[in-house]
Amino acid sequence: MTLLETIHGPRDLDGLSKEQLVELAAEVRAFLVAEISKTGGHLGPNLGVVEMTIAIHRLFDSPRDAIVFDTGHQSYVHKMLTGRQDFSRLRQTGGLAGYPQRRESEHDIVESSHASSSLSWADGISRAFEMTGQSDRHVIAVVGDGSLTGGMTWEALNNISDDNNRRLIIVINDNGRSYAPTIGGMARFLNTVRLRASYKAAYISSRQAFDHMGAPARAIFRGVRGGLHGFLSRFSNNDALYSNLDIKYIGPVDGHDMEAMLEALSQAKDYGAPVIVHTITQKGKGYDPAVQDVADQFHAVGVIDPETGEPTESAGAPSWTSVFADELLNLATENPKLVAITAAMLRPTGLHKMAERFPERVHDVGIAEQHAVTSAAGLAFGGLHPVVALYATFINRAFDQVLMDVALHRAGVTFVLDRAGVTGPDGPSHHGMWDLAILQVIPHIRLAAPRDSTRLREELAEAVLVDDAPTVLRFPKGSTGVEYDALERLPDGVDVLVRSSQQDVLIVTVGPMAGMGLEVAERLAAQGIGATVVDPRWVVPVPQSIIELAAQHRIVVSIEDGIRVGGIGTRIRQDLREAGVDTAVTELGLPDEFLDHGTRAEILERVGLTPQHIARDVVAMVLGSKLPHARALPADSTRAEGPGTGSIPLQRAPRD
Repeated sequence: MTLLETIHGPRDLDGLSKEQLVELAAEVRAFLVAEISKTGGHLGPNLGVVEMTIAIHRLFDSPRDAIVFDTGHQSYVHKMLTGRQDFSRLRQTGGLAGYPQRRESEHDIVESSHASSSLSWADGISRAFEMTGQSDRHVIAVVGDGSLTGGMTWEALNNISDDNNRRLIIVINDNGRSYAPTIGGMARFLNTVRLRASYKAAYISSRQAFDHMGAPARAIFRGVRGGLHGFLSRFSNNDALYSNLDIKYIGPVDGHDMEAMLEALSQAKDYGAPVIVHTITQKGKGYDPAVQDVADQFHAVGVIDPETGEPTESAGAPSWTSVFADELLNLATENPKLVAITAAMLRPTGLHKMAERFPERVHDVGIAEQHAVTSAAGLAFGGLHPVVALYATFINRAFDQVLMDVALHRAGVTFVLDRAGVTGPDGPSHHGMWDLAILQVIPHIRLAAPRDSTRLREELAEAVLVDDAPTVLRFPKGSTGVEYDALERLPDGVDVLVRSSQQDVLIVTVGPMAGMGLEVAERLAAQGIGATVVDPRWVVPVPQSIIELAAQHRIVVSIEDGIRVGGIGTRIRQDLREAGVDTAVTELGLPDEFLDHGTRAEILERVGLTPQHIARDVVAMVLGSKLPHARALPADSTRAEGPGTGSIPLQRAPRD
């Protein structure tokens, strides 16, 4: 039996010697590589926090002592030490979540995977402990140097430093990276700490001097180690960053030295007031393919060969992200006023290609979405057209800035939202399902949802020409897949994908839901129900032709992969009523709930967004057995066949 197999909870660490803890760390790394290579997941970040996590659980009593992980993608080791070592279905339906999850374990506290919030959580928890007489309980926040670029971190530090009576330990996991190398003035400062020789030289010379004096002197050295840390930090100017915060600083500490981590955290635990423990770690530690990966040191991987680190799945169709990256570069080459902004996600959002060609026109602002959006408004005021590229889930963090800084000032800013809709294995906080409902309430905004790669290129080119209002382009995670040609493009830009001889159902699809709409139309045709399928391309504001088509049909069905509460279907229904059109609308989308992790197909099946389910419900609406009811056929209708009595041919664009 391995040491890892004997660990069923944190207290099983208590009986291990320091040598055994080092051995356990090696076993944990081997486990991570072996298991994550089968399922995919966040490999690099977890390889970098092995010793740190073991040391935290050895010294603190979770869950009585609260451990908070910033973003949480580096919590795999924490899961293993708290009784969760079945990684066979990691991030799959029924398996472990890729982030902390309360229903999995009492040791998991913060589920959200949005960065820079951990210190605010820690501030609140530690205040609650103090106010309720639980002053013997500790709070440990593990925050990466990348998260220090987020404004919430500094808002929290400002409040933490104003009250120094709480048992709060802030462990900075400083590896110089978030997804990619951390940027900005903060990163430059930490780089000097990480690389400065004066701290290491001073420490080594002091340790050697005490070693030469024998065992009593070594004991004295260990006893004054906390003070020595502070002295050496001041000597090498490492604590300059924290000098005005009035928080005890310990570090920098080698995050892969088990003994050093245990010593530093022991001092922090005994201090009795807020402490910053600054650890230097290496993302991907112990796994050469990860360490040598220039892009992101295996921040997140798919299924890989554990020996080589190479993907085992062959590449299919180009990804939405890569299509966007290529087209933005093409547009930027032609238009010198185009600039791009992202929030610590240069490569994940595809901006790296433009950055390589036009480095002065691409700005990575760190994990600071609010700043990114308002900065974009300023760039627009200065005569440029900014393209702000984010994951759809992160635009939520900057709603006020989109509303009050961009829209109110009629700034021409284009927002490109990657991973929109159901994203799958990363779970509730990563689904990009709120953007359509949240953003459409903003005055003057225009929202586009391309159904395929051709429309992505078209709509991006159209978006960057709008200079008096915000525009939004959203697309999902994964490959672009099938191209859906239009039968006809209407004067206001709406694409008609399918038209039948009978105008029973108007199906309005949002973005990649076009494929589902087409299959629904085929199923309805087999039941003798005629359908028209349209892709508005620009879903907000609702095009006039959608209203006119709705008036000609018996019922309207909207299909979107955003929440249906306040979604595009709701907007269509409201605009129809305002125009005096009484055609019933059924709005199909995601429920207003947090959706668990799983594949996109599994989640859509779970919420009833499948062609079979939709077609069955629409048939019932046409027959009048399910609400909303379709408008009755006119009395003089010459239709020979009713629903269910025959099939109807569909007119579609010819395929090459």
